[in-house]
Amino acid sequence: MRRKTLIALAAVAVLAVPAPAVAGPATDDLLSRQATSAAELRAQIDRQLQVVPGGEQTAVNEVSYGGGRFVVTFARPGAAPLAVPDCPSGSFCFYDYLNFGYPRGRLSDKGWQDLATWNWHDRTESVHDNTNTAVIFQNHTSGGHGNDQGLFCVPAYSWIADVGSARNMADHVVRQNSFPNC
Repeated sequence: MRRKTLIALAAVAVLAVPAPAVAGPATDDLLSRQATSAAELRAQIDRQLQVVPGGEQTAVNEVSYGGGRFVVTFARPGAAPLAVPDCPSGSFCFYDYLNFGYPRGRLSDKGWQDLATWNWHDRTESVHDNTNTAVIFQNHTSGGHGNDQGLFCVPAYSWIADVGSARNMADHVVRQNSFPNC
């Protein structure tokens, strides 16, 4: 009788231990896919504002933060051709898909910036720098930001349709006048 009681108590104790949390993806599927309908586009806008509060919808297909400091565009505007870099002048853009496939993130500020601020870390596959400065994309490593690994650099007024082995690894960006070997 005593053995059965101990087994029952052990089983209850095991059931009472919470299961470990499973880390999810850097972003959910809704935010990282190309919208195929007006309803899906609306859901993406709503989800972006839920995941990263403080933005405002500034067009049917985009959300802006900090008065336009960062802009996420979920669907290619109008009848813009596919596989063409389309970052507005004075900005640099990073795309969730190869060959400039949307959704697209856009920044114009200089200096170091953390893409996680806008839920855009680990989701860059192509880039377009339409500024007069270079931009380096970095991967965060352990030991603080001083150890961040440079992934690739985009010279002024240029683009990369496929960032290759650095796909979906960029966590930070640095925009400044020049970088050696860029």
